[in-house]
Amino acid sequence: MTATYLKTTFGDRLSVTLVESAQVSTIGVGEATFSTVRHFFDYLGLDEREWMPHCGGSYKLGIRFQDWRGPGHHFYHPFERLRVVDGFNVADWWLQIGDRSQPFDRQCYVTSALCEAKASPRAIGGSLFANELDGPLGRSTLAEQRDQFPYAYHFDAAKLAEFLTGYGVQRGVRHVTDDVVQIGQDERGWISHVTTKEHGELRGDLFIDCTGFRGLLINQTLGEQFESFQDVLPNNRAVALRVPKDQEREGMKPYTTATAMGAGWIWTIPLFGRDGTGYVYSDQYCTPEDAEATLRQYAAPGQDDLSANHIRMRIGRNQRSWVNNCVAIGLSSGFVEPLESTGIFFIQHGVEQLVRHFPDERFDQALIDAYNDRVNHVIDGVKEFLVLHYRAAQRDDTPYWKEAKVRPIPDGLAEKLTLASSLLLDEETIYPYYHGFELYSWVTMLLGLGHEPQTPRPALALADPAGAREEFARIEADAARIISTMPSCYDYLASIN
Repeated sequence: MTATYLKTTFGDRLSVTLVESAQVSTIGVGEATFSTVRHFFDYLGLDEREWMPHCGGSYKLGIRFQDWRGPGHHFYHPFERLRVVDGFNVADWWLQIGDRSQPFDRQCYVTSALCEAKASPRAIGGSLFANELDGPLGRSTLAEQRDQFPYAYHFDAAKLAEFLTGYGVQRGVRHVTDDVVQIGQDERGWISHVTTKEHGELRGDLFIDCTGFRGLLINQTLGEQFESFQDVLPNNRAVALRVPKDQEREGMKPYTTATAMGAGWIWTIPLFGRDGTGYVYSDQYCTPEDAEATLRQYAAPGQDDLSANHIRMRIGRNQRSWVNNCVAIGLSSGFVEPLESTGIFFIQHGVEQLVRHFPDERFDQALIDAYNDRVNHVIDGVKEFLVLHYRAAQRDDTPYWKEAKVRPIPDGLAEKLTLASSLLLDEETIYPYYHGFELYSWVTMLLGLGHEPQTPRPALALADPAGAREEFARIEADAARIISTMPSCYDYLASIN
């Protein structure tokens, strides 16, 4: 992703070399994304119909949170902003006049109904159910996002990396398949070259560390300190399976599922032709053997021939992701558990910020500091949002979930939860720096998990609810109309594969 993005940006004015070891496999086991990833593909000039068939791509309208509020309960966190009526969003109106026999998300969002119906966001032929949001974005970035696009993607991350490598090579990226055996540094401690087994020394001015959790350049060579988040996010292991699915018969879910379990949670990511599924857990509460057994029973009973991939996760971030002439992007920079599909988002944000802060031969320290601040704000903001999931979850049936209620939480989140006990959060009270999650995400998780204010917003008791009632009826009608005209997610994807 990084090499191809830089080459797309700078063309022949910048020489880009991608060094990749055939001995090191990628972690990707089926990846889910943010809707903002659309900016990345449009920036490269790639239509989704070009790359999706290559990597089992499918649509993601949101995340279904299963059993987080208790066994049998679920809600959706969709890619959809809350509508506003007379100055108040429909979530506030729902607290005042909503039908409590119906889930919050089903009354406030159209997309939740599409998820339930397993509907495609695109019709056969390609038109989007929300035409006003469609069309190429050109070379736009996260900072230029104005509208909330209604879907993201699921894909096989290894196959997408393979596709993007080929795409980058066609545009001038030099791809070297070799093992790095030594890192060279000059008298200042800056990286001067990497020595490879077959190609010898590869010199450069700027080195980008995409070596994953190893942090070969940023941590092992430059010694940058890594700040662990395990005090607030204890999950540090995962085990994953690739599970074949008959999606034509069973239907294809246009969403990721996150199911709460005894010592963590299980993801289910539907790719075209199979599911990627995995158990994210804390080894303080569960052994790898027990985690694998739990996952197999949940996702693939009787399919003992499926091989399991056990993963150790490094949760946290570097104090600085850019040190001297080395920039860490992706897992080597920082990672929080994949509960809200932020792994690809961190890569996209990192490389976009690198372009915005790209150095000349001086390597201006002010630019480097600004880059590090932006990256840290994003990762820290996501950390706070994820901790919210655990603190607000209505589970206390195992030691893991009991401790979630007493584990330390970031100061900013504690203030928000106190405020949210009195009234819904607004734009002024969510995390002050850009971190990918808007107001609707915070509100959805709070209300979906049952963390409601003690009373509705007092002003609404004095407001006329007629407009809000009309809007709730409009949301219901819009959902029914869209579902009646859209094909199933499976049928649409089958038409482009």
